[in-house]
Formats: sequence, C-alpha cells, structure tokens
Amino acid sequence: MACRISELVLDAADPERLAAFWSEVLGYVELEREEDGSIAIGPADAGFGGPQPTLVISPTGDPRPAKLRLHIDVSATDRDQDAELERLLALGARHADVGQTGEESWYVLADPEGNEFCLLRARIRPA
Repeated sequence: MACRISELVLDAADPERLAAFWSEVLGYVELEREEDGSIAIGPADAGFGGPQPTLVISPTGDPRPAKLRLHIDVSATDRDQDAELERLLALGARHADVGQTGEESWYVLADPEGNEFCLLRARIRPA
C-alpha cells in the first residue's frame, strides 16, 4: 500500500481571498473552517479523502521568505489553454517570471499572494 496526497496546506496572509481564488480556479467549495482561521476547500461531491486533494488555507503573519519549493500545476478540463489563461487572469492570477525562456508549453502564474503555479497545455478530463 502506498500513500497519496490528501491535503495541501498553503499559508496565507489573507485566507479568505486565497480560498476564494483557489475555489474558483479548481471548482472547489468551502468544506470547513477552523477556529484558527484556516479554511479547507475541496470538491463538493467528495470532500476530504476523495480522489482529489483538499487545500487548507492557513493564516500566517510571517512574510514569505523566498520562492516556494513546491508549486501546483493545473490543467484545463473544458477549454483550451489560452481560454483558461484568460479565465485565471480574470480571477486575479498574474504572470510570473521564474526564469523561463518563452519556449515552454506552460504558463507560469502567481496567485493573489504571489505563490507560483503553472497552467499546463494538456487538457484533461474532469475528475
């Protein structure tokens, strides 16, 4: 038996804003709120423990020290890459420069708090 990723935890200065952003990006809903201000989001039909990992947006007052050593890759499920890029930018993502050459098949973006993520070219089936 092996492990699988069940949750990803993102520290955030503004958990409400980041939870709203990632909920829109992934089609997730709010699953739970903790007393410490953490907000768990995930698929509406599965919740925690389903085939897709949930995200826990956890409040922090600490400044982000540098580029994250882990980032999220996303792929569109119902449109092409360019249409999905437009949607993500309209939600508050922005282009990020991490030293790419311009020849990549993906776009490097940042969420509203500057966390880098990539929009891949491959379109995948919805979960």
